[in-house]
Amino acid sequence: MDPIRSIKLRWLHGALHDVTYELTRPRLSHLGTHTWEPAINAYRCETAVRICVDLAGVDKSCIELTVRPQRVLIRGARELPEPSRAEGRAVKFLAMEIDYGPFEREVQLPVEVDVNKAEAEQRNGLLWICLPIKQ
Repeated sequence: MDPIRSIKLRWLHGALHDVTYELTRPRLSHLGTHTWEPAINAYRCETAVRICVDLAGVDKSCIELTVRPQRVLIRGARELPEPSRAEGRAVKFLAMEIDYGPFEREVQLPVEVDVNKAEAEQRNGLLWICLPIKQ
């Protein structure tokens, strides 16, 4: 049987929080939604595989991370970044380059990792995942 582990993310203040996939904000229907893939950097280090995921603006409660021995699945959603009501209602889009809505990224691993020792933390808009190589 292929063990699966949904890990908890270690946040900057050190507490552990469950992460769940949820869409909490209605999307603008005239813009539509699509699933997008966040950019990653992946490194095979001496004792672990480390993955850095660009998730600027994504709330930790909107991230789901599933670790298997030879793959990682990152899912979630990012709200549409837009001016607040206090900043004034947007009357025209001049540029829309930041992806929003549901995202999913699967990373195949070149080695088997120990799913029970996997860790992740969010720093400065980047999700860092540490996957110790199975001995």
